Amino acid sequence: MTTHFGSTQAWPRLRVDDWTETRDTLHMWTQIIGKVRLAHAPLLNHWWQVTLYVSPRGLTTGAIPHRGGLVDLELDFAAHRLRLRSSDGGQRLVDLSSRPVADFYDETMAALRGLGIETTIDARPNEVDPATPFAEDHHHSTYDPDAAHLFWRQLVHADRALGEFRSHFVGKVSPVHFFWGAMDLACTRFSGRAAPEHPGGAPNCGDWVMVEGYSRELSSAGFWPGGGEEGAFYSYAYPEPEGFADHPVGPDAAYYSAENGQFLLPYEAVAAAAEPDRTVATFLHDTYRAAADLGGWDRKRLEDDPHRWPQHRSGPGRQSRSPEGDTAPPAP
Repeated sequence: MTTHFGSTQAWPRLRVDDWTETRDTLHMWTQIIGKVRLAHAPLLNHWWQVTLYVSPRGLTTGAIPHRGGLVDLELDFAAHRLRLRSSDGGQRLVDLSSRPVADFYDETMAALRGLGIETTIDARPNEVDPATPFAEDHHHSTYDPDAAHLFWRQLVHADRALGEFRSHFVGKVSPVHFFWGAMDLACTRFSGRAAPEHPGGAPNCGDWVMVEGYSRELSSAGFWPGGGEEGAFYSYAYPEPEGFADHPVGPDAAYYSAENGQFLLPYEAVAAAAEPDRTVATFLHDTYRAAADLGGWDRKRLEDDPHRWPQHRSGPGRQSRSPEGDTAPPAP
C-alpha cells in the first residue's frame, strides 16, 4: 500500500476555546441548510443524502433535486455569505454575520421562497440538548469571520487527507462528507456484513436514525472541532471487535478514549508534526487495520492501491510513501 503526501501548506491553528460561540452558531446554520437538503433529496443508505461537502469556498449541499431542476446552498467562508442558487438562474444571498439563529433561519427560508422553492423542515436541531427551535433561538448569535475561515481551512486539509485514505478502499465506502448533526467530517468503510441493531440514544434524534446509519458493520474515521484543544481526528468501529481499544496504533499522540468509544488524535499534534499528512495517514490506516483485522474483514477483497496506475503516479515531485515508512522514487 502506498500513500501520496503532497501538501506543503501549514495546517491552520484554531483553539476550540477561542471560537466556541461561533462554532455553536455555525453548527445551527449547518443544520438548517442540511435539513433543506433532507427535505428534497431522495433517501440514500445511512443518510448519505443529507450531508454537506467541503467546497473551494466553504460547505455546500451540492446539487439538490427540486421538481424539474436543481438547487444548491453554500456557506461561503471567504465572502461570508450563504449563497442559494437554482438551475433556472435564480440566486439569493444571506449574510453570515453575528446575529441570532432565528434571524438567519427566517432569512434563509425567505430566500428559498424567493427562488420558488417551498420547503418545510423539522425546524429544531438534532443531536444537541437543549434543542431550541431555530425560530426561537436568540442565544446562538456570534459569528467571528476569521475563526470560521480558519475552521474551513482545517476542513480543507482534513477533507484532502480523508480523500486520500478513502482511495485505498474498493469495497463499499462513503463519500468524505460533513454530518451536521454532530458537526463532523467523516469517511466510513464497510465490511459488507450486517451489524447488530444500534441502540440509538443520541439526544433529540430518533433511534431509528441511528439504526439505519449503523445497519452495516463499519470502520469510520473523521475530524470534528472537539476532543482536543484544537479539535481531533477520530476513528471507531461498529460493532467494536474484542481487543480494539487495546490495539496499538500510531502516531504516539493517538490514544483510545473510553469516554468516547473511539481512538482520538488531537489536531494540534497533527499541525505541529513535521509531516502532518503522513501523521494523519498513519492514524487512519492503523485504526482501520485494527478494526478490520480484529473484525475478520476480507481485506484482500476490499482494498487496493490506487497509485499503481501510471496516471496517478505522474507529476513533478510526486513521491509515494506508505504510513509504515517505505519510500519509492518519483514516477518518471
